[in-house]
Amino acid sequence: MNTELFIAKRIYKGEKKNAKRVSSPAIKLAITGVALGLAVMIVSVCIIVGFKKEIREKVIGFGSHIQITTFDENVSYEHQPIAFSDTLAAMLAGNSDIRHFQSFITKPGVIKTDSDFQGVVLKGVGTDYDWNFFRKNLLEGDILAPDDTSSVNRAIISKDIADKLHLKLGDSFIAYFVQDPPRARRFEISGIYRTNFEDYDKLYIITEADVLASLNGWGDDMVSGIEVLVKDYDQLDEATQKLFFELSTYKDRFGNALYARSIKDINPMIFNWLNLLDMNVWVIIILMIIVSGFTMISGLLIIILERTNMIGILKAVGARDFSIRKVFLYLSAFLIGQGMIYGNILALLFCFLQDRFQLFKLDPATYYLSSVPVYLNVGYIVLLNAGALIVSLFMMIAPSYLVAKITPAKSIRFE
Repeated sequence: MNTELFIAKRIYKGEKKNAKRVSSPAIKLAITGVALGLAVMIVSVCIIVGFKKEIREKVIGFGSHIQITTFDENVSYEHQPIAFSDTLAAMLAGNSDIRHFQSFITKPGVIKTDSDFQGVVLKGVGTDYDWNFFRKNLLEGDILAPDDTSSVNRAIISKDIADKLHLKLGDSFIAYFVQDPPRARRFEISGIYRTNFEDYDKLYIITEADVLASLNGWGDDMVSGIEVLVKDYDQLDEATQKLFFELSTYKDRFGNALYARSIKDINPMIFNWLNLLDMNVWVIIILMIIVSGFTMISGLLIIILERTNMIGILKAVGARDFSIRKVFLYLSAFLIGQGMIYGNILALLFCFLQDRFQLFKLDPATYYLSSVPVYLNVGYIVLLNAGALIVSLFMMIAPSYLVAKITPAKSIRFE
């Protein structure tokens, strides 16, 4: 029988119905401190992870995980063409890291209406395009159906562009392209999207690749590049490096060497900014652990003072200091556990309500999101609970040594 655990349970529950429980205001404050500290840690992690996930998905939605282009790639949106051959397609299909790949063509242009104009980048996609991202962010209309035989050039534009140019679903606009000779094409709006990622929303228009290929005078197998989606984002760097070396010995029919770059390399500023958010989480976690730990230390000291008589009696009957310290460490574990249960309930309730009802809104122009995002990751929550429990108990060891300072002769008479 674990005597120390038995005594700790009796102290925690009360020896009889009318016995005084360990529920003084200071103890309640300590439990509240643990609950609020853990709740803040869980909510902070869920918000930061959710924010990073949402922003990352928006960037990837416009540019995929990996882009394959030519080595002599310039910094403009007017790419040098590469030949997308069956051999290259078979190489990508045989790569175990790749979930999907698709070709694209980009071409800068200018939209002009009677009252305004806007510089844009038209992105041409084919029948192999993964529309999941735009389906999720589509406000009106529909995607570009691959089986549509209409002769009209269709396009999906953002809500930002539509509002600025006073366009709506079903309207037509003319896009002008600076080339030799200059050309223009009329497009009909078949869909309007909004991702709240202003840098891309005010820039990209999605259309059919055939339209842009004809403007460039390209053949059927000529594209600006190939977008690759990997199976596991956490293995993106390794997958990019592997694909880079696979392509190092390949040349297309024009003699072009191909170059694989991850979305992190294409948009380093965005991903470096997202990585900096991790520091905020660590600061919050450390501060909350310190605050909850000190509230528990003060609570444990009060418990020891309340139980001075009991400590003296235990010592008088031969209990060692180490055994008595274990009693109070078990008791601390009970109180910390109680606070952690409340903290988990509070945090999960907040996350559920925020995810369901979007109670807290954000300015999309500043944060790229319309509401505070939350993402529940069971692994992170388990680690936070385990870490908070271990650190809190470790902080209880020092005040438990106060037991050794109590002598039986004086403590038994202690009032």
